[in-house]
Amino acid sequence: MGSYAYKYCMCFTRKFRSPDAQPPPDVRAAHHSVSTADGLRRFLSEVQAESPADVDRILAMLTAGGPAAGIARLVNRSPAPSPPSLDDFFGFLFSPDLNPPIANQVHQDMSAPFSHYFIFTGHNSYLTGNQLNSDSSDVPIIKALHRGVRVIELDMWPNSSKNDVDILHGGTLTAPVEMIRCLKSIKEYAFCASTYPLVITLEDHLTPDLQAKVAEMLTETFGDLLFIPSSDPTKELPSPEALMKRIIISTKPPQEYKEFLKAKNNHNANGNIASLAEKPSMRRMDSHADESDGKDELDEEDDEDSDEDDPKLQQDTACEYRKLITIHAGKPKGHLKDALKVDPDKVRRLSLSETQLAKATTSHGADVIRFTQKNILRVYPKGTRVNSSNYDPMNAWTHGAQMVAFNTQGHDRELRIMQGFFRANGGCGYVKKPDFLLTTGPNGEIFDPKASLPVKKTLKVKVYMGDGWRMDFSKTHFDTFSPPDFYTRVGIVGVRADSVMKKTKTIEDQWVPVWDEEFTFPLTVPELALLRIEVKEYDMSEKHDFGGQTCLPVWELKQGIRAVPLHDRKGNKYKSVRLLMRFDFVCH
Repeated sequence: MGSYAYKYCMCFTRKFRSPDAQPPPDVRAAHHSVSTADGLRRFLSEVQAESPADVDRILAMLTAGGPAAGIARLVNRSPAPSPPSLDDFFGFLFSPDLNPPIANQVHQDMSAPFSHYFIFTGHNSYLTGNQLNSDSSDVPIIKALHRGVRVIELDMWPNSSKNDVDILHGGTLTAPVEMIRCLKSIKEYAFCASTYPLVITLEDHLTPDLQAKVAEMLTETFGDLLFIPSSDPTKELPSPEALMKRIIISTKPPQEYKEFLKAKNNHNANGNIASLAEKPSMRRMDSHADESDGKDELDEEDDEDSDEDDPKLQQDTACEYRKLITIHAGKPKGHLKDALKVDPDKVRRLSLSETQLAKATTSHGADVIRFTQKNILRVYPKGTRVNSSNYDPMNAWTHGAQMVAFNTQGHDRELRIMQGFFRANGGCGYVKKPDFLLTTGPNGEIFDPKASLPVKKTLKVKVYMGDGWRMDFSKTHFDTFSPPDFYTRVGIVGVRADSVMKKTKTIEDQWVPVWDEEFTFPLTVPELALLRIEVKEYDMSEKHDFGGQTCLPVWELKQGIRAVPLHDRKGNKYKSVRLLMRFDFVCH
């Protein structure tokens, strides 16, 4: 047991005892069950509900020594192995490496069609900060790939000389970065966190000659990593398993793009569409920012310029560019119901803003889900989110949207929810959709996330204690005059009926708070529920200090007593900060 001294009133000192982490009563009770030679195996099987394979894996890991060296004697093959001490047993349970809350291996079926998975998706992946005047760079792309993001977005524009391709956010003051630099970084880091396919979505604002240059850059940079579809269009996308360590391209095909321009030009026949400015950082932004991506297609003047090129050259370059496109993209034309029609002979990607999605799910919710059973739906932030904030992803997920595109430059609550969702399935960036989003009832019934549903499972969460702040922070980080006063907020992010937040009592002046409180969460859709955990330090006069957070997919939670590592606001895991918790499920 140590102590901390805090100065106050200039000349006085207060001393506080800092007890070491002690096992709570439930851990002491469980320790009695492992007092025999096969006790740990039985504990892992019965209390922790580990599968036989996982029991063997954990026991094998313990025998390897390292952090578990003290408890390794539990599984020694000697004639009379020693029972574990309470400290050894507690150390095992309170280690996130040895006793994590969710599995860290890919365990879902990865052989289903591509459209059957939620995919970790970035929006304007090249921006370093806000959407208006930050720099474009390959650095945020690299960071996103390290975090397991599987969809990278690049906005392609002609450079100032019109002879090369830059990446930037059109219609803003964002500084450009060369496309080839982004592609080289993508190739180097594409599979650093996941071996499952990487999708590059291209927002195309190029002339045919530059499209041909992009086709050349893609094939030369990626080589055999680049997946080239055998048919055009594709009737069904391959599975993530079949596309492992492959890079696939999604964009609007050139001919469809040209048709889109014609329709757009007819709509704007009054000539109010401005031409591209000579300065690349000042290109036009859509005036309907709330309804758009903050990006525009080629404008009237550029389209006319491209028509002057040799028709045969256009045809050849379009062919080279088009054949690289695996997922054909487009934005809704005409009535939304028509845009959501399913073509049995073609798979495509439809992009909707968060605002458009909200309207679509209100009026055509069942059609949206039917569309996503075969096709790809990408949702992106509305254009007014200039500070790179994000939206609630749950409406998109509950309607089957695979690519819920997020700004990863910030660290808001919604981004932490997104990061938590994709901790599922070993953090590979692909999460299999629940069956109810992939199937249709005998009479054409479709899942309705707004319907009143019965409780399917009840999750019981017990928050025992926390530790690690004294190792990761200075003694005055939270309070200048005393140890911190921690409390924990715990709750569910999911469909409206399941969403709730609760909190523990505040433990005053303790670096190792012990709460020992239990909470109950009835769940109607546990397959899409996330457990949100946040530790705060109570401050009477100011905003409460942040003490760590995590978000965990409920359907992945391991039963029993678990060590839960906490992360900072940006999602980086702390070195030592963790909670000891217990999870139990009651099926109804």
